Amino acid sequence: MRQQQNRHGRENPRSGGLTRRGLLGAGTAGLAAAGTYAFARHARDGTLSSGTTPGTSGDGGPEASPSEDAPRLIGDGSTADTGEQPGRTAMKALAKGERPPQFVVLSWDGAGALDDGLFGRFRKLAREIDAHMTFFLSGIYLLPESRKDRYRPPNNPVGASDIGYLSDAHIKETLRQVRSAWLEGHEIGTHFNGHFCSGSGSVAHWTPEMWRSEIAQATSFVTEWRTHTGFTDGEPLPFDYRKELVGGRTPCLLGQRNLLPTARRLGWRYDASSTGGTQVWPGTLDGLWNFPLQAVPFPGHDFEVLTMDYNMMANQSGNSTNGRLGSRARWREEARGAYRAGFRRAYEGNRAPLFIGNHFETWNGGIYMDAVELFLKDIADTPEVRFVSFREMCDWLEAQSATVLAGLRTLGVGQGPDGGWKSVTGG
Repeated sequence: MRQQQNRHGRENPRSGGLTRRGLLGAGTAGLAAAGTYAFARHARDGTLSSGTTPGTSGDGGPEASPSEDAPRLIGDGSTADTGEQPGRTAMKALAKGERPPQFVVLSWDGAGALDDGLFGRFRKLAREIDAHMTFFLSGIYLLPESRKDRYRPPNNPVGASDIGYLSDAHIKETLRQVRSAWLEGHEIGTHFNGHFCSGSGSVAHWTPEMWRSEIAQATSFVTEWRTHTGFTDGEPLPFDYRKELVGGRTPCLLGQRNLLPTARRLGWRYDASSTGGTQVWPGTLDGLWNFPLQAVPFPGHDFEVLTMDYNMMANQSGNSTNGRLGSRARWREEARGAYRAGFRRAYEGNRAPLFIGNHFETWNGGIYMDAVELFLKDIADTPEVRFVSFREMCDWLEAQSATVLAGLRTLGVGQGPDGGWKSVTGG
């Protein structure tokens, strides 16, 4: 089969977009392939859209609030300890002979709130389908451009950033969205800061100590946003971010090797920066859970594609985020079909978690946002499907015995247990 070449592209500076084009050659599994799974179709094929205005809750509903107990403010009052996170899913070990759930983990790189309303749109969808997600917040999205000299990126000029800075109104809206997201049970991870993917300043060349500096700054921009922005209004973020932060995804999926030693020393639990993963049960890498983007069948193509909006776009419209109007409906269905094919292969096979990474973006008219929303609605009523954050995925894996995890990892892509689930989980 033809194998595509990995290639770097440039990002939309307003999206915090991933720019690594991870394309793996493999045979395409047809959507009409034999199988027992039938998709629940309660989504329509029309274009989906949403909008918001900075200063609103972003989803047409009231902002979530912490408990009535007075929170304990931390530092300059940018964050507060409000106790245990509401709604976080409790995980337990599989019973003997029990089939594992089909986990779907949806994550968002950058997680800045703009006028497109996408942050609020997907929080609303999460409530509708009973989902938790992971938001990988870019720290500089809480830093005004007028104060960019407070950011000292490794191997780059002071204040430099390849994703730009947000306006004050959008910083305030991002704070509101992040606050409400956490109160709804979502995870707040990190996408670090300046998103450097090329040249001598690329994160690919950073040392462990450089990563330590970058993480410290990203954490500071979240935990001291009042100091850095000068804002005197707004509620504190209702969590201690130094405890909340247990994982992230690097820009362009670069630099993981030198990030991991630092992440381990900081007590992180996982990293989601790998590329080229297959649909098998995850293991650990350098002491952390390794959650890679995965290669899934790509309808209309003779290779598999990574489970991220950028990678699908790169294979459809190249580096253009404004591709042919006449092709967009087909491209949307190809993206939706890729998610469906990957889901079906896992659901009917080894039940490996499906990891999806996206951005809040409007590339090609927003078709990738529509594709992932339609897909999630396609599968929302399917038995044994659970939408969880990466943090909750860690909780579930760590609740299982070493024997069960080892058994799950013997199952190849799309391969169910020959002796039934009792041969893996006991009984």
